[in-house]
Amino acid sequence: MEKQTVTAKSKYIRQSPYKVRLVLNLIRGLNVNEALNILTFTKRKAATDIKQLLESAIANAENNFGMTSANLEITKAIADEGPTLKRFRPRARGSAGRINKRTSHILIELESVEG
Repeated sequence: MEKQTVTAKSKYIRQSPYKVRLVLNLIRGLNVNEALNILTFTKRKAATDIKQLLESAIANAENNFGMTSANLEITKAIADEGPTLKRFRPRARGSAGRINKRTSHILIELESVEG
């Protein structure tokens, strides 16, 4: 029997991919219920966005493919770089300092595990 995979994407999240990856590394390869528990108690801004995306992926699996959430496991969790907003701040002697406001695209892939 083929393993079914379900994906969910979230784009243009206003946080740098580096900070998002720190949270994704905590949940990669875990069961969905364990991952939700970890994200609930993680004190990082990215955790709320990732938790919302994970819940969306679980809903996709249950409603579109008829899977049960107890058998789902996170196989892929990626944060790619999105477009960077470039802003400038005045500095000394009439110069300007550049501020990069980074964005990220997050992808979560779930797979059903028998057992």
